[in-house]
Parts: sequence; C-alpha cells; structure tokens
Amino acid sequence: MSLLKSIATVSGFTMISRIIGFIRDVLIARYLGATMLSDAFFVALRFPNLFRSLFAEGTLNVSFVPIFSKILKKKGKKRARLFAKEAFSLLFYILLIFTILIEILMPFAMIILAPGFDQIPGKIAVTTELSRITFPFLLAVSLVSLLSGVLNSIGKFAAAAFTPCLLNLMMIGFLVFFSPFMPNPAYALAWGVFVAGIVELAFLLWNVYKNDLFFGIWGPIQVIRCFSQDIKTLFKRMLPGVFGAGVYQINLFLDTFFVSFLIQGAVSWLNYAYHLFQLPIGIIGVAIGTALLPILSRCIQDGDYKKAHHEMNRALEVSLLMSVSSMVGLFILAVPIVSVLFERGAFTYEETLPTAYALKAFSIGLPAYMLTKSLMPFFYAKGDTATPVKIATVGVIINAVLCLILMQFWGHVGIALATGITVWINAGQYVFLLRRKGDFKLDNLFKFRVKRIFFATLLMGVFLISSKYSIDYYYKEWLQAADFVPFFILFLLIGGAIVLFFSVLLGTKGILWENFKGFFIKKKINS
Repeated sequence: MSLLKSIATVSGFTMISRIIGFIRDVLIARYLGATMLSDAFFVALRFPNLFRSLFAEGTLNVSFVPIFSKILKKKGKKRARLFAKEAFSLLFYILLIFTILIEILMPFAMIILAPGFDQIPGKIAVTTELSRITFPFLLAVSLVSLLSGVLNSIGKFAAAAFTPCLLNLMMIGFLVFFSPFMPNPAYALAWGVFVAGIVELAFLLWNVYKNDLFFGIWGPIQVIRCFSQDIKTLFKRMLPGVFGAGVYQINLFLDTFFVSFLIQGAVSWLNYAYHLFQLPIGIIGVAIGTALLPILSRCIQDGDYKKAHHEMNRALEVSLLMSVSSMVGLFILAVPIVSVLFERGAFTYEETLPTAYALKAFSIGLPAYMLTKSLMPFFYAKGDTATPVKIATVGVIINAVLCLILMQFWGHVGIALATGITVWINAGQYVFLLRRKGDFKLDNLFKFRVKRIFFATLLMGVFLISSKYSIDYYYKEWLQAADFVPFFILFLLIGGAIVLFFSVLLGTKGILWENFKGFFIKKKINS
C-alpha cells in the first residue's frame, strides 16, 4: 500500500469523524454554551486524555508497531500474535489498577488539576463526578490503541481510523436522547464517553478476529511469569516514551491549571477553538503519522534509507499542502467560522469573539504541528524513543514560561499563542537533529512543489481577505442574517478559496491530476 493511499484511507475516515465531531460540538455549544457545566465537562473529558499518550499513542503504540512488524516479517503470524497477547494483557492489568486508584483519589486529583474551579461554588464537585464517569475511557481507548497498532502493521488502517466516529456518535446520541433522564446534559455527555470506550474496544476486537490475528488475555499470574525478550525490548523502548509522554502531560496539565484561574468560560473557549484547530491535524496530520510509521519501519529494517527519505519527503509535501493553506484560512475566517458553527442556543456572540481569537492564536502553529507528524516517525522507526523525549522536555518548559507571560496580557488567547509558538520550536528541533544525523534530505521534487504550495496559498489568502472585506462592507450584518445566509456565504468563501488554491497548484504543476488517483509523480525534477 502506497503512502498516499494509506494517508487517504486514514484521513478519509478521520474526516468523517471530524464532521460528526463538529455536529457534536455544535450540539454541546447549543446545550451547554460556555458555562460552568461546559467547563466542568471539558476538564472531565481532558482528564483521561492526559494519560492517553502515556499509556497509548505516545509510548506503547510507537514502540509496539516497529517490534510487531519485525516479528511478523521474520517469525510469522503465530509469534506476532503471541507478542500482541503479552502486551495486551500487561496493558490491561496495569491500567485496571491505575483506573481504580484514580477513581478513589478523584477529589484530590481535581483540586490539583483545576484549583481555580474552587472559586465557584459547586464547580469542583460536579467536575469530580463527571471525571469519575469519563475516566474508565482511558482503559478502553489504550487497549484500542494497541489493537490499532496490530491492524496498522498489516496495512489495515480503515477500522482504527473509524473508531473516533464511534466516540462522537455515542456522545451525540447520549446528549440528544438521554439528557432528559440525567441531572443535566453534561452527565449525558460523560456517560456517552464511557459507553463509547466499550463500543470502540468491541469493534476493534472484531476486526482483529476478522484478520486472523485475534488473541485472548492471560490471567494476572501468567502475565507476571511470562516476560519474553520481545516484551523486555518493548518496555526498554517505552521507558523514554513514558518520560516523554509524562513531559507532554505536564504541558497539558499546566494549560488546564493556568486556564482554571481565568474567567468562567475560558476553558470552553479554548476547547471549542482547539477542536477547530485540530480538524486539519486530525484529518491529515494524524493520518500521516499513522501511515508513515509502519512504512518507515519496514524501509529501515530492509536497510532501504533511500526509500525511507523518499517517503518522508512525500509526507512533508502533504503536510505543507494542507497545513499552510488551512492556517491562512482559519486565521482570516476565524470569526465567521466560529459564529456559523456554534452561535446558537446557549452559545452567544459574546462567546464567538473570544473563541475566534483563540483559534487565530492556535492556527499559527498549525504547519509546525503537521511537520512534526512527518518528522517524528523517523526516530521511532529507528527505535530511537529518547530524542522525542528531549524535544518534548524543552517544549514543555518553553510553553510553561510563555503561558505565564502571555496570559498576563491576553488571558486565554495568550495560552493558545504559547502553544502555537512552542510547536514551531519543537519542529525546529526535529529538523536540526535530523539534519545533523544526515536524515533530513529534501529532494528536488519537494523543492519544486513547496514553492508552488506557498504561491498558491498567497493567492488564496489575498482572495479571502478581499472577498471577506467586500462582504463585510456591503453586507455588514450577514452573520446575523437568517440561518442559511451565513452558511451559504461561508461555503462560497471556503469553496472559492479551495478551488483557487488547487487550480493554481494544477496550473503550476505543483500537483498533477494523477495525485488525486493515489499516486505521486515518479519522474525526477532537476533543480
């Protein structure tokens, strides 16, 4: 399976998930707005995700996939299945104990995570209750992540990419149909998260079984007795990742800690903006990282570094193609996007502006965030889990300092801006270290295309600014018009920008029609 086809598979399902996610966010904004309940729910949803990369994507998965791919290739499916069973069993028991402990200590955890909530009567209490409902999601989603690694290693990306859709669908279903039976809609959302974890796990277990890779789970005594060399290698590689994920979680913890002291609604403004910021990242950035890791792992195991560098160049192209244009679009159209998507029910114009300003600040870091998704897998594919830890450590220190400084001037927007600046510094570190090791080699095809990507983005930006200025001048109240009018005008603006962007790329041969069929250009372009 080619890199582009793999990315297209993951990004296609992720796009569906993000569309459903937008519907979810619109409904949350309508039912909860930016209130005490929405702040409490977003913290309750963030809490299990604080540990998600520690036990799943950030450590286990990136260490598991290269080892599983190697065993599958050299020792066959039976031995690979046994290794997956060992890892799955260990992860299950570790997380089960951890989840029980956190459930018991939840009131203390909330005081540490969001101490500023204590300034509003009842806010800490409701956040604690919601977090107790959502936290078991960590156990399920971490096991889902390992199963996703198994399927991705054999080139099956669709099922794993579809699982976030299940989370969004469960949240929507519970919010719409079960809110009348709950104390308030926030509780319905929390139970939707809980049930989604079970549904996602069952769905991926079925897909693993369908691909003849199904494995059971060992008892706790058997797990302790059976530590294979492969499991020891996994833990050895995971250790730096655990520290790296721990550093990253400190980063998230500090963001939550800082914003809890700001005015009510700040947590919600940042979350609504962050979800919009994550749209292109989720569709393309995550897809690139997911598809690239097993491909690079196979290339490096075969000693084919030329092909590995070629695949990384193509991934960098896709990253810049989507991220630079998305950054410009989100920055220019932040206010109308937030207004059209969220401004209804409990979410008023007073929430639109602070959310839009946060979105502008987040969008600055979008290209850097995408680039790291293309650069980081090269380290993991080589078994180097230590370097990303060092980069993350530098990043968390810089982010904490910037948050402390910038929030004094711009409040929640300063926290978003700190994130945008930090990811650029992180991306710069990856480029510097890869160049020093001789692994950052930009080929002529990349150089040819990237110039045209920036040119097309420039023209697209001019089009958006001039069009938005004209509409605002001749039709000042368009965002307050009947529902279909803002949607239609925003659709025309975004649609026109997309058509112009890709027309310029096609006209300058920055991309070819063949690219849309799933193939990259094979011919060499001389510099």
